[in-house]
Amino acid sequence: MNALRVMVVDDERLARDELCYQLERLAEVEVVAQAGNGLEALSAVDRHEPDLVFLDIQMPGLSGFEVARRLLERDRQSPALVFVTAFDQHAIEAFEVNAVDYLLKPVDAGRLEQALARARRRLNSQRPGDPVNDQLERIVKMMANRQIRRDQVAVKVGDRFLLVQAEEIIYASLADESINIVTGQVAGTSNYRTLDELQTRLDPEVFWRVHRSHLVNINKIKEIVPWFSRNYILRMKDAKGTQIPVSRAQTKRLREYLKL
Repeated sequence: MNALRVMVVDDERLARDELCYQLERLAEVEVVAQAGNGLEALSAVDRHEPDLVFLDIQMPGLSGFEVARRLLERDRQSPALVFVTAFDQHAIEAFEVNAVDYLLKPVDAGRLEQALARARRRLNSQRPGDPVNDQLERIVKMMANRQIRRDQVAVKVGDRFLLVQAEEIIYASLADESINIVTGQVAGTSNYRTLDELQTRLDPEVFWRVHRSHLVNINKIKEIVPWFSRNYILRMKDAKGTQIPVSRAQTKRLREYLKL
C-alpha cells in the first residue's frame, strides 16, 4: 500500500503540530506539507499535491469551507478533505454526510484512524463527476456561501438583552468565565460560552483573535502602542480607551496587515 500523502491546515500552530505528531506515528502516512491559513493551503496543495487535506474550519481570511470550495472549482481533481473543528453539533449538523468527514478538537487517535481509513476508501473509489464528488461539491459550496454570521448579537445589560449590530462591537473579552462585549454605547455580557463560539458568528476578516482572551474589531482600533519584545498593545475606540494586549503569534499578522 502506498503511503497516504497528507497535508494539515490550521492557523493554530500547537493544534497543527499535535495533529502532525499523531499522523506521523501512523504507518503508511506521510505528512508532506503544513499551512497556517487558507491562502497558504491553496498554494501548498498546488506544490505538494497531497492525497488528503485535514482542513481547519475557523481560520482568519479564508475559512476551511472557502478553501474547499476553491479546491473543488479547480480543473484538476481535488484531494480528499477532512474538516477539523472545535465545535460540535452547531457546525457538524450542516455537513455530517458520507461525502465529508470531520474531526473534533482535540483529535482522538482512534477517530483519526477511522478518518484515514474512510479517506482511503474514497480515494480508491473516487472518479471525477461521480455522485460522491457531486454531493461533496454541493455541500461545500453551500457552506462556503451560507450566511452563518449573524447581523445582530444579543448583549445582556442588567435584566435585559439588547440587540447590537455586529459591526458596532469594539471588542469582546473573556473575564471571570464570562464573555464581555463592548460597543460605543453598550457594555454587557454574552450568552456565548466561549470566545471561539462567538467568533464563529462574526466576520473573520473584521474580528481578530489577537489574544486568547480578547477578540477585537480591527476597524475599531484607535492606536497601536509598541510594547516590550516588539509586541503591541491596542488602544480601542471605546469610551475608556481600553488597552488590549496582542499575543506574540498575532503580532506578526498585525505587522503584515498594517505594514508596521
